[in-house]
Amino acid sequence: MNTGNVNPAEVAKFERLASRWWDSEGESRPLHDLNPARLGYIAERAVLNGARVVDVGCGGGLLSEAMARAGADVIGIDLAAAVLEVARLHLLESGLKVDYRETSAETLAQTMGGQFDVVTCLEMLEHVPDPASVIGACADLLRPGGRLFVSTLNRTPRSFVTAIVGAEHVLRLLPRGTHHYAQFIRPSELGADLRAAGLLLEDLRGIGYNPLTRKAWLSDSVAVNYLACAVKPA
Repeated sequence: MNTGNVNPAEVAKFERLASRWWDSEGESRPLHDLNPARLGYIAERAVLNGARVVDVGCGGGLLSEAMARAGADVIGIDLAAAVLEVARLHLLESGLKVDYRETSAETLAQTMGGQFDVVTCLEMLEHVPDPASVIGACADLLRPGGRLFVSTLNRTPRSFVTAIVGAEHVLRLLPRGTHHYAQFIRPSELGADLRAAGLLLEDLRGIGYNPLTRKAWLSDSVAVNYLACAVKPA
């Protein structure tokens, strides 16, 4: 397995949350609240029913299960074994089918390159040492005409205040240390990595979130959290 592009401390951080991943009132609460808006964004730009999908950095499977429920044939990959075990156990409750694998995008691309209609990589790039390597592997996984969906945090003063000071220290929606500001990614940096991987950026949208009402929505502002859709030329 190609595990060179991994920060063991980041993996351990998420493994500590494994048992509470599906608790919508626990530390994963923001992920539960954001998931419908993210799924809606993906479903607007790609046909999920019957699609072959790989969810990179799938965690406990919130998005993987949602896409499987929409009719997609989903492989979910992650390097956090404890989190994947929770994801597999939750399938017994949901009755859905997802193929969870402990592997990296780089490794999967070596054996399954060009086989997927959709690749998703949400809230993961800011947790790896080399985001460009992941994007390159995601591009390799796509068939011509396939789409990559990415979400991450912009490196702006507003995102620091919102995602770190507000979410981790004031409202305590996330454990302290979940995010590191220096690892946030500007849209221009993401765009450069997408181009280097041979992908064309189709769309860029912000995500708004009200932690009090627990509502999330797509926004024209990419100052904090944002989604991107890129296509692999046919």
